[in-house]
Amino acid sequence: MANHPSAWKRIRQTEKRRLRNKFYRTRMKTFIKRVREAVEQKDAAQAENRLKEASRIIAKTASKGVIHKRTAARKVSRLTRQVNALKAT
Repeated sequence: MANHPSAWKRIRQTEKRRLRNKFYRTRMKTFIKRVREAVEQKDAAQAENRLKEASRIIAKTASKGVIHKRTAARKVSRLTRQVNALKAT
């Protein structure tokens, strides 16, 4: 266990950040799941609306530093391809 005040502070900060990161990551995963569910149901209009919401949430998660900006771009790109494939069929 920590023996110095600075170490105690670091423990408190780390815990705060861990909980904040967990919140943003869980929220992002939920929105991604909603897009995928709409794609599975073959509902193009709903999938497109949910993609807009999800891409906004993913960008916000990246801006907070929870995920890397390229990871965010990759996730949005993959979701967009799925939605576009749905619209094409």
